[in-house]
Amino acid sequence: MKAASHHPRNSRAGPGSVRIIGGQLRGSKLRVPDVPGLRPTPDRVRETLFNWLGQDLRGLRCLDLYAGSGALGLEAASRAAERVDMVERHAALARALAETAQRLGADAVRVHTGDALAFAAVQAAGSYDVVFVDPPFAQAGAHERALAQTARVLAPHGRVYLEAPDAASLQRWAAAGWEVLRSARAGQVHYALLRRDAGAAPPLDSGLDSNPRPGDRPSGPERQALSDKP
Repeated sequence: MKAASHHPRNSRAGPGSVRIIGGQLRGSKLRVPDVPGLRPTPDRVRETLFNWLGQDLRGLRCLDLYAGSGALGLEAASRAAERVDMVERHAALARALAETAQRLGADAVRVHTGDALAFAAVQAAGSYDVVFVDPPFAQAGAHERALAQTARVLAPHGRVYLEAPDAASLQRWAAAGWEVLRSARAGQVHYALLRRDAGAAPPLDSGLDSNPRPGDRPSGPERQALSDKP
């Protein structure tokens, strides 16, 4: 998802496009700017992630840190998320994200140009129900710092998506108060869904990975808590 100068795992370079795979904007094309090494989260990974989270994110507030191509945040917006804040420090990528959101009529999306951790640091506690975390792998300590900020801004029953270069890193970064609810691998990408303070949270299958019918407002104690505003 990042430029090669910040994200060495990516070998592909050059312009291109990907498509949103689900929700109201399904099939819409996302332009990938000509930034060396930039690659969106693969279709297969996004499909699995939104099967875990549920295909209807109605009423949920999402934060896409290190947004890159914006594939994750725009997938959330496509699934009726109430608000999607996307943070990208690369100015050209941020401009492309803003243009794409406007073109698609994704009114829930707000693009912020700047440092992801600085943005998270000034957000109110409990501001988000879903946070996507995929910082540059080469940046020492980036995942730990991102998860520390995420723990503060995440709502009590919120979920975190995390990508890692290998299984050992995934387990290490997910330690210290996080529970790995789901994890998988697609090629060289290891990824997981986490929650904070798992002992106090209801079972996962009563909340976010349910799939309500389109138009139905999610029900159940956990989903209600996720929909409540601070």
